[in-house]
Amino acid sequence: MRFSLFVHMERYDDSISYEDHWANLVELALMAEEGGFGTIWIGEHHAMEYTVSPNPLPQLAYLAAKTSKIRLGSGTIIAPFWNPLRAAGELALLDVISGGRAEVGVARGAYQFEFDRMLGGLPAADGGDHLREIIPAMKALWAGDYAHDGKVWQFPTSTSVPKPVQKDLPVWVAARSPESHDFAVATGCNVMVTPLMKGDEEVASLVEKYETAIANHPEIERRPDIMVLRHTHVHSEADAEGWRPAAEGIQKFYRSFDAWFGNKTVPENGFLEPSPVEKFEARPEFSVESLRKTAMIGTPAEVIERLRRYEELGVTEYSFWADNTLSHEEKKRSLELFIEQVMPAFSEQAAPALNI
Repeated sequence: MRFSLFVHMERYDDSISYEDHWANLVELALMAEEGGFGTIWIGEHHAMEYTVSPNPLPQLAYLAAKTSKIRLGSGTIIAPFWNPLRAAGELALLDVISGGRAEVGVARGAYQFEFDRMLGGLPAADGGDHLREIIPAMKALWAGDYAHDGKVWQFPTSTSVPKPVQKDLPVWVAARSPESHDFAVATGCNVMVTPLMKGDEEVASLVEKYETAIANHPEIERRPDIMVLRHTHVHSEADAEGWRPAAEGIQKFYRSFDAWFGNKTVPENGFLEPSPVEKFEARPEFSVESLRKTAMIGTPAEVIERLRRYEELGVTEYSFWADNTLSHEEKKRSLELFIEQVMPAFSEQAAPALNI
């Protein structure tokens, strides 16, 4: 099982500048490379200060110049916000800039808030049409000349310029439903999943959907990878209450997620107050005590024990989700403990060989 880092700039107020937030992200990325992580993932979000990332590609291109071996993944680009020609060319350019280290994660999108601003109110639920169309189109453009006449996009014969360095640039699909798992496997993509605030039984369920999709497609030549993305915080054994700040921080993250996802309040200058704790009194999965158990929070020994179960399930990549509303120093110490005391319990970590 490989390890990767999933990270954004998080701003809940204007007490820290964008420049300082970016410097913090770069520091975590360099720590991850030095510590043996295989990939760093950065996603796409618009007009939201709590996930500052209007485009992952320039961020990853900057990191390409600062690193030498860690792979660089869009985790994810939002399919409806991209034209296939633009996506294929810019992702291929990242692969060229990084010397063949690009990974491509694609999602349909989730926030109606973003769809209202980016696509004039298109229902976010319709983003699946874009996802299912953009991935085959990008792959065809990377291969050579291709004309497209689809439901969403149409364009005459074109090609990706530049072409990727990698012969088969890895593509990942953010999947939850059986149908999205099936699409990913059928189109030769890897699968990325997140159990959010659900427990490890949800991880098992998502892996089962992945395995079912593989069984339904015996024609595929390569078994796809599956990545589990989960909020992660490691604390010292000497700190018996070390779990609490992490669980409270992750709860604040999900309360922020709820406020943005609900799309009921107009943000002020990109900021939106997290939904109040009282809103979730009938939702025990949002409680601090529940998040202590469901998020990957614990001492190194506790985290190792749970990750062993993920490995036994067949998870091929575990992504350390660093977004949790905590300070940079708290995030840094957690990542240090993960690198120093968790990763050595597993087989030697290394980035996948370049497919060039």
